[in-house]
Amino acid sequence: MTHVPALPDLVLEPMIRAALIEDMGQYGDVTTAAVVDPETTYDAAINARGDGFVSGMQVATIAFRLVDPNLTVTPTVRDGQACKAGQTLMRIQGSAASILSAERVALNFAGRLCGIATKTAQFVAQTKGSDTRITCTRKTTPGLRIVEKQAVLHGGGFNHRFSLSDAIMIKDNHIAAAGGVAEVLKAARARASHMLRIEIEVDTLEQLDIVLATGGADVVLLDNMSTDDMRQAVETVSGRLVVEASGNMTLDRIAEVCATGVDYISSGALTHSAKTLDLGMDF
Repeated sequence: MTHVPALPDLVLEPMIRAALIEDMGQYGDVTTAAVVDPETTYDAAINARGDGFVSGMQVATIAFRLVDPNLTVTPTVRDGQACKAGQTLMRIQGSAASILSAERVALNFAGRLCGIATKTAQFVAQTKGSDTRITCTRKTTPGLRIVEKQAVLHGGGFNHRFSLSDAIMIKDNHIAAAGGVAEVLKAARARASHMLRIEIEVDTLEQLDIVLATGGADVVLLDNMSTDDMRQAVETVSGRLVVEASGNMTLDRIAEVCATGVDYISSGALTHSAKTLDLGMDF
């Protein structure tokens, strides 16, 4: 199991509250109000309907408690733990009306985040025997980046930058706008704080040679290169820079890319193409 420190509830509450407000609409849960006695209490369970890795238990807990602080919410697994189809992930006890009103938001978050953790774990499994790390990108659902990146950690992966302000990351369009690889590196180094790392994207070995000759970069991203070119790039860098591979990093390719010796493999698919893990709530 991957142990990842929980985020502060205070940080997560605004996004969960916004989702609950969206789901409640103008008049709240009119179905439950019409058919469920407010005094009725129930025990409910969230169960996995497929195998995977768990994420979102903290988020689901907050969703139930925001609707009704008197609910007793007990996760039976921890975020980062593997789960099997049929396994109970959480029990909720208390007002049936409150449980029903929070159900969909809690399951939407948890299913989505379990899916990301599961896909990440599949990628990480392909790195076995190497030192290469799997990392995500900024291709996240708007407004949900912090929990989606947390789900990547729960799957055993690592996080790339969280925002545009985390690092100087020079891409092909930056290079074009600045007038070339050497020019953009000189400009970046002149403005960068000593606390800010510089990463530059290259898609040819010739560009890599210019990066090494110019200096100033801390990390080089090999974008959409062939496996043979990546292997040659790692040999050329020879430990002078951190090497990241990205672009067309499909699951069936991860093992061969690891064998080139790159330090990191980044994939937007961890977040933008993860299949939601099917979860259900049963009374």
